[in-house]
Amino acid sequence: MSDVFSPVTTPRGVGIDVRALVADYGAAPVLRGIDLTVAGGEIVALLGSSGCGKTTLLRCIAGLERPRSGSIRIGDRDVTAGKGVPAERRRVGMVFQDGALFPHRTVVNNVNYGIVRGPMRDQRASEALRLVGLADKRDRMPGTLSGGEQQRVALARALAPEPGVVLLDEPFASLDAALRVQLRDEVRRLLTDVGVTAILVTHDQEEAMSFGDRVAVMHGGLVEQVGTPEEIYATPVSPRIARFVGEAVLLPAMLNGTTADTALGVIATRPTSVSTGTVMLRPEQISAVPGGEATVTAVHYFGADTRYEILVPGVGSPVVVRCAGTPRHRVGDNVTVAVAATVVHAWSNGDSVPVPEQAQETTNVATMPCA
Repeated sequence: MSDVFSPVTTPRGVGIDVRALVADYGAAPVLRGIDLTVAGGEIVALLGSSGCGKTTLLRCIAGLERPRSGSIRIGDRDVTAGKGVPAERRRVGMVFQDGALFPHRTVVNNVNYGIVRGPMRDQRASEALRLVGLADKRDRMPGTLSGGEQQRVALARALAPEPGVVLLDEPFASLDAALRVQLRDEVRRLLTDVGVTAILVTHDQEEAMSFGDRVAVMHGGLVEQVGTPEEIYATPVSPRIARFVGEAVLLPAMLNGTTADTALGVIATRPTSVSTGTVMLRPEQISAVPGGEATVTAVHYFGADTRYEILVPGVGSPVVVRCAGTPRHRVGDNVTVAVAATVVHAWSNGDSVPVPEQAQETTNVATMPCA
């Protein structure tokens, strides 16, 4: 698709503002007061485990579900006021997990389905197919296309009516790993070039971090944190998010102004007045060298790096360490584990809120070789 990203005339995407949104299915609460703002032209990834409410939020924005209370503004319109604006009048395109194409319609007739009849209908469908690199397959039937091509048709159908917002509900989940990454990157580039506002629902952390300008992490019907991928990874607001977004090593600590005393030794920190708490390290910020009292219990080689699980005296569960290159240690080896960077994050005991702002700064380091 590298040759299909030419300038288009689609208007810049419109903003979305969700306030105090509550939705349920009968007696079961699903959304419990969601607040979320998406700027025009921004791409936001909704990240969360199954059942957290992310698809329900998407369907409420699209007009496919009606919330019990709260408001949704798309551009300058409150689409939930009164009886609500019908889905077909919200200027919202939607791409579903399975594509949801009509099997008895040709590719071009799938794409023009949502376009108002008129002299420009076929031209707009053709333009949308050209954008996704499928102009030469306009007369094919969906069943003759690959999974990736079917999802590109679904995207073309969502873009053809020139929406201000495109909503994507796990559109890459059914694809194999290599195709998923390729199509994800192509779709992100296309959405950016077109300038449409987009929200992606996913339970895949890597997908959310690579796709979204910002990531909104959901849990239990609430948005727990919104930030750039770097902010979500480096300064999660709770241990739960720390564990959910990537791997995290969480250690109890005595915080002494500019240091933290942990089972891995004394770690330099930014100044803080909190005396006890928890520090978070990412596996790539920890190294392992031969000799010592710690024991390697698992080794996993991934090509670019190696993941170790190491049992450290005084730490209840194995410490995860990731080092660049081929394995340097084997299961059963004795090693010494050391922190190779400033502490990434800290919380005071009993809090989901990070300890004072100056302690939040992160020193991100590239995955390093282990000696």
